[in-house]
Amino acid sequence: MTSNFLTDSPIIQFTILLTVIFTVPPIFERLRIPGLVGLLVAGVLLGQNGLKFLDSDSETVKLLSDIGKVYLMFVAGLEIDLEQFRKTKNRSIVFGILTFLVPLICGILVGRFFNFGWNASVLIGSLLASHTLLAYPIVSRLGVVMNEAVTVTVGATIFTDTGALLVLAICVGIHGGEFSTLSLITLLGGLAIYSVIVLFGFDWAGKEFFRRSGDEQSNQFLFILLALFLASVGAQIVGVEKIVGAFLAGLAVNDVVGRSPVKEKIEFIGSVLFIPCFFVDMGLLINIPAFIKTLSSIWLALVIVSALIGSKFIAAFLTKLIYRYSNVQMLTMWSLSLPQVAATLAASLVAYQTLNPAGERLISEGVLNSVIVLMLVTSIVAPLITARFAALLQVPQTDFETESLATWWEHHEGQPLEQTQYPFTVVVPIHNSSNQRYLIEMAALIAQHQSGRILPLAISKAHVHMDDPQLGISLEQSQQRLKLAEEISAEFDVQVSTAVRIDDDIALAISRTSREQNANLVIMGWSRTTGLRARLFGNVIDSVFWSSHCPVAVARLVKSPKTIGRIIVPIGDLRPQTISAWKFAEMLADVNQSEVVLLHVSNSKTPTNLVEEFTTQLTEIVSKSHLKVNTHIRTIVDDDVAQTIVREAQGFDLAVLRSVRYRTTGGLAVSQVTTEVIEELTGSIVLLGEAHL
Repeated sequence: MTSNFLTDSPIIQFTILLTVIFTVPPIFERLRIPGLVGLLVAGVLLGQNGLKFLDSDSETVKLLSDIGKVYLMFVAGLEIDLEQFRKTKNRSIVFGILTFLVPLICGILVGRFFNFGWNASVLIGSLLASHTLLAYPIVSRLGVVMNEAVTVTVGATIFTDTGALLVLAICVGIHGGEFSTLSLITLLGGLAIYSVIVLFGFDWAGKEFFRRSGDEQSNQFLFILLALFLASVGAQIVGVEKIVGAFLAGLAVNDVVGRSPVKEKIEFIGSVLFIPCFFVDMGLLINIPAFIKTLSSIWLALVIVSALIGSKFIAAFLTKLIYRYSNVQMLTMWSLSLPQVAATLAASLVAYQTLNPAGERLISEGVLNSVIVLMLVTSIVAPLITARFAALLQVPQTDFETESLATWWEHHEGQPLEQTQYPFTVVVPIHNSSNQRYLIEMAALIAQHQSGRILPLAISKAHVHMDDPQLGISLEQSQQRLKLAEEISAEFDVQVSTAVRIDDDIALAISRTSREQNANLVIMGWSRTTGLRARLFGNVIDSVFWSSHCPVAVARLVKSPKTIGRIIVPIGDLRPQTISAWKFAEMLADVNQSEVVLLHVSNSKTPTNLVEEFTTQLTEIVSKSHLKVNTHIRTIVDDDVAQTIVREAQGFDLAVLRSVRYRTTGGLAVSQVTTEVIEELTGSIVLLGEAHL
């Protein structure tokens, strides 16, 4: 009676799902097991084979799981880096074709070996053909995303996922009933027309809407959601599965949303609610006796896993022969193309739920269970392999040339001020009087070094009526803060221009003012806004990082910048954004006559010659600086990067870090070195974010 009451009440079902999503993943992650595995286990325990608290056939679970399924494929399309794909388009196409066809053929052979029909065998092949860039955050953290092996693999994702979903659409159509050559041509023709409408029509409509809506993020968010579900419904109308439409919609609006706050909100909603619901539903579908039987007769799961690993390796090996890649590049491409999560799980669930007129499923329960085993194995093993071999990759030499390192402060170096339209300008938003002095001091030191000016900015929250007494009080307080800022600036003999702004949005007020003043740098105080609200709506720092036209330095200062004697800058790679952190520290050190230490923490598995080469390249970059700053390079071998940085930074007055955020397909957040360092460091920190980071 209790179980019926639980499964019949949508509110209770939704509450149970929220409880599971909130509590289970963190527990498993503490055990160093992926949180998604915890959701699958929770689904098994709460389903019909366990406590019977959740029912996969209930309308609530069905709805949330369906939304999660299309959301998963939408985000998979949304997160493909089209810019990287364009750089190596031809080679991405070749590797995409190989890493699609070889696993497809191997999967067909596996299906026929286990006496599945041709249609089911082809579907099994398509499940192996796609891949999820689960380990991309690892190569990003290692600073090797510009290596051709990585960019080619990222670009190939478009072809593997699109091809797998196309095969799924055909197999589902064949399994559904009467299917002739004419109906196949009709399906493909309809799909082609539909794809063109979505890819080009949604892209155009999105750009027009975003241009007209300006900064109205709520309407932009709703537009993207509408595009997702319109594309899903359209796919069903032309006779293909809705996840095909969702993936195409993600590709269509990819350029529109870029790396905007809207994209982060879309990913966040999916990663904390809908996508976890999909994984819980996958757990509900696991029949424990059947799953144990699958594992007891391990051959099906073992052969499918082996076929995937072997076929992806063959595809990477053939690509290596064609383009003469190194063994390290080949193994990195192989490991990046191994994980089977997004498209594989979504397609396998669709295939399992597809019935023909006789009530037979497209794939058996054994295949579904084997796919889950495949997901677990590849999502755990593949990132480990990537971390092992990607650390051995080299970044292309062109990235180290001085031309590519031209950054914001260099536009004024060596130029008389009268040749520039504006002097070097540092905007300092001031709100909290407790940290105002140190922020103004840091801005004044930088401006002094560049013979520029500082612009203290006070922002008052707008009211409906401009004669509101509260607004008057706020403006008066702003003037008092600006007066104090002027007094502090006078100590440094730098030009000061103050500004007061009334605005509804603090972040946009900062960004707009800095653009109006043609600022070269924004220096902000630290914001501790975290938690659900910050992730849903973003905090001021996140929004300024996104919308600002110039670099943003977020400072947590525990002592006066005038007293800073030693500065440490962790250098993980040699991309221009990382070098920016060193250049910022170098300017501060030059005006203070301070010491700068560039800390590089290398993995214990990284060959000595690569570490030495990195150090040599970094030395060359430092030697080209026109500033005579006492700069040292320190290299430490340690697998725990964050703790090493924290330990080494204890003896320094300031740590300058890059702001980097990583995500995996599905919007699932990955822990970052920067986050751990910030949480544990007790001294002064500057977090430098590049424009459009």
